[in-house]
Amino acid sequence: MIKKFKYIIYTRPFICFLYYFIRLYTATFRLKIENEKSWQSMLNGNQPVILVTWHQQFFSAIRHFKKYARYNPGLMISRSRDGDLISAVARRSGWRTPRGSSSRGGKEAMAEMITHLNTHGFGAHILDGPTGPMGKVKPGIIKMALQTNALLVPFFIDSHQAWFFNSWDHFMIPKPFAKVRLRFLDPIHVYGEKNEDFEVLRERLETLMRPGLHP
Repeated sequence: MIKKFKYIIYTRPFICFLYYFIRLYTATFRLKIENEKSWQSMLNGNQPVILVTWHQQFFSAIRHFKKYARYNPGLMISRSRDGDLISAVARRSGWRTPRGSSSRGGKEAMAEMITHLNTHGFGAHILDGPTGPMGKVKPGIIKMALQTNALLVPFFIDSHQAWFFNSWDHFMIPKPFAKVRLRFLDPIHVYGEKNEDFEVLRERLETLMRPGLHP
């Protein structure tokens, strides 16, 4: 029975159902957006931008981020079965999804993502995905920023009522009709001239992002 259910959830009809269920569910949120114009004005001025957050918090942004489809956004997603679901939902929201991670296909997906950013100038990245550890910024985002001259725009989600899963990331889903805040920080520029600076840049970003992670 479990094996049959796993087969069903990866079918096209279920993915379509999941997409509309997420849109309907997240429409109940009383969403408040903070500091969005600060980076959109730069993006409209042809400055490449990468939105960055933790794996724990991306669910609450799915509905709102469909509004960014006009910018031709890109998002790297793993080649796992869970990644298949996430990628399908993201594509229906107008996002391009290069597929790969550190464990499989990462080099190719990174190259595709860099090309996408150099062409379209906009994307997003999950800093500790797809398997963690929680709160650990993986180095790919630094390479991406350096090779595209993109500004990084951190964003965080918080809610006065939410469930937290017993998963590696303590995945967060706000409860129906909860007050949800999507908060963008000011854009930051990542730059480095020496190879030994790479880890320093990664640690600096991790230090900046950690306060926005829910324990």
